[in-house]
Amino acid sequence: MTFRSGFACLVGRPNAGKSTLTNAMVGRKVAITSDRPQTTRRVLRGIVNRPDGQLIMVDTPGLHRPRTLLGERLNDQVRETWSSVDVVGLCIPANETVGPGDRFIATQLSFLRRKPIVAVVTKTDLVTNKVLAERLAQVSELADAVGIIWAEVVPVSARSGDHVALLTERLIAQMPEGPVLFPDGDASDEPVDMAVSELIREAALDGVQDELPHSIAVVVEEIVPREDRPVERPLTDVRATLYVERDSQKAIVIGKAGSRLKQVGTRARAEIEALLGVPVYLDIRVKVAKDWQKDPKQLRRLGF
Repeated sequence: MTFRSGFACLVGRPNAGKSTLTNAMVGRKVAITSDRPQTTRRVLRGIVNRPDGQLIMVDTPGLHRPRTLLGERLNDQVRETWSSVDVVGLCIPANETVGPGDRFIATQLSFLRRKPIVAVVTKTDLVTNKVLAERLAQVSELADAVGIIWAEVVPVSARSGDHVALLTERLIAQMPEGPVLFPDGDASDEPVDMAVSELIREAALDGVQDELPHSIAVVVEEIVPREDRPVERPLTDVRATLYVERDSQKAIVIGKAGSRLKQVGTRARAEIEALLGVPVYLDIRVKVAKDWQKDPKQLRRLGF
């Protein structure tokens, strides 16, 4: 059997279902998800292991019109990533018509020479067969308009699992012959502290007001096993700082008498315990980093 391995990048406008699809293909959660656009801020790699190949799925932030320095840097991440992978998958949600954002990204992709580009029509569980047929026709028209020849067109639903295995198969078929690139059994190469910070941010995004999600950043300060604990009752201390840009946002995140921050901690702790495999004591402090999205120095301090 020919073994193939390589990198595939999922791109698309914000909220096109890239992270949810990445998780479905890997078979476990490697990327946080939210109904808030621009949830993904970092290039994440999820690893799919099969007998015939190893597929490294690269999840990227949604390409968008930047309004801040952070937005510009996220767009730079996306373009740098899709130029370095073996295959690019353009995610277009089935429940929305093909729009200017999709055409802009497809036009950018048309300049990638000799690189297979796969059209991935996501969220098919949200539409009827008739609407799906209309969307597939629009995807075909989009290719003609920008001068792309799709290597494959795959409709898929990450939530129902429909055609997820088929998409994996088709992407591996586009990969070059090669060896195993990451140890078999690994699902991601993301550092633990980064994964923990993302789980806290995901919990903080749930239910917040429209202007707040983009202002939230999380830095994990410490992950250490607590000393003097019996072997049968381990406990790991996780200390993190959640940054916002204004005092008014800090009050929203904390909530009345700390009620909302407590909810964030409860949800995040459950996810972190599942990730680490041990009970966790989670300490989250909320601080203001004024206009950090526009400040190069603060962006560097926050890891961007």
